[in-house]
Amino acid sequence: MRSSGRNNDSGRGNHRGAGGGTSQPRAGGKRDDKQQRAGRPRPEERRYDVGGTGGPGGKDERGGAKSGGPKSGGPKSGGPKSGGSKSTGSRGAAARGGAKGGPRTGAKSGPGAKGGPKGGPQRGRGQAPARPREYDAQVEERNRARHNKPQIKTPKTFGDEDGERLQKVLARAGMGSRRACEELIDQARVEVNGQIVMEQGVRVDPEKDEIKVDGLTVATQSYLFFALNKPAGVVSTMEDPDGRQCLGDYVTNRETRLFHVGRLDTETEGIILLTNHGELAHRLTHPRYGVKKTYLAAIQGPLPRDLGKQLKDGIQLEDGYARADHFRVVENTGKNYLVEVTLHEGRKHIVRRMLSEAGFPVDKLVRTSFGPIALGDQKSGWLRRMTNTEVGMLMREVEL
Repeated sequence: MRSSGRNNDSGRGNHRGAGGGTSQPRAGGKRDDKQQRAGRPRPEERRYDVGGTGGPGGKDERGGAKSGGPKSGGPKSGGPKSGGSKSTGSRGAAARGGAKGGPRTGAKSGPGAKGGPKGGPQRGRGQAPARPREYDAQVEERNRARHNKPQIKTPKTFGDEDGERLQKVLARAGMGSRRACEELIDQARVEVNGQIVMEQGVRVDPEKDEIKVDGLTVATQSYLFFALNKPAGVVSTMEDPDGRQCLGDYVTNRETRLFHVGRLDTETEGIILLTNHGELAHRLTHPRYGVKKTYLAAIQGPLPRDLGKQLKDGIQLEDGYARADHFRVVENTGKNYLVEVTLHEGRKHIVRRMLSEAGFPVDKLVRTSFGPIALGDQKSGWLRRMTNTEVGMLMREVEL
């Protein structure tokens, strides 16, 4: 009876050792420290599968019951205990035992096995399934094909209309805020291609359409218009090969290439225009349009009363007659006279040669206006941008 009891106890102990029971092997009557540390499961062992290749059942987070390791050689298969003497009842040792488990003996796995006899190695919960490289390449090709499709042009009824709104174009041209430009339209002061605009939201093409406000053309294109008060000693060229100071020195920071309208003598001061509008510059200097220029000249007197009549009737010069459109005396201090001469011709040194031929050499000469653009109180050497009103007056002067 005792022997059978011992056998039962031994069998029960073996069964508990293989299944993760509490019986521990003894060495010298004391628990081994390494066995005690091995009984504590590590975080990665509780979260991920560390077995996988040894058993057919897949992973077992709590002791290897689902793998072909610890229980594969238990009492059901007739083999020895798989736990050995290291850790028969600890969870961590059972997990390692599952990882080191040998080939399957043919007996079915434990009661919690998911893989079954035909199951392969399973991945843990924290690992994403691997995808073949060919599949990734196909995904990348599909993404590129989707983004590289040609742009589909929708009909105009569904897309934006051609051109820009008139009030937006006027505001960008400097005529005021959009609200102020809308008021100009409401007041019937704006016309496009000769037609007065009476409604809001009209779309125009600033590169092609002619836009006027109060009869003056609005420069809506990317044109620049400047007025410079040229000092004496500055050459009327944009570049000077001799290194002298020229007009280009005042606009070197401009990205757009500008050119001067007409010329002034090196010793003559006054207003000169700079722009990138070729047609306007050409018409302003063409004799056909007869744009008037006004000069102030300092001469020595006394002056005869008929000097103005002589200049208006014409003075014979080397290259033909030169006639003044207007003449008047502005200031007289003793023998010093300041006279104003207006003419529409643009020949070289025309004012100096006319007064000198009449017997009155010029001491100082300043151009005070070019067409409707006046010099005003602009200081010598200062460059200013012309207003839209001034540009409109210039264009009307030459029928643009």
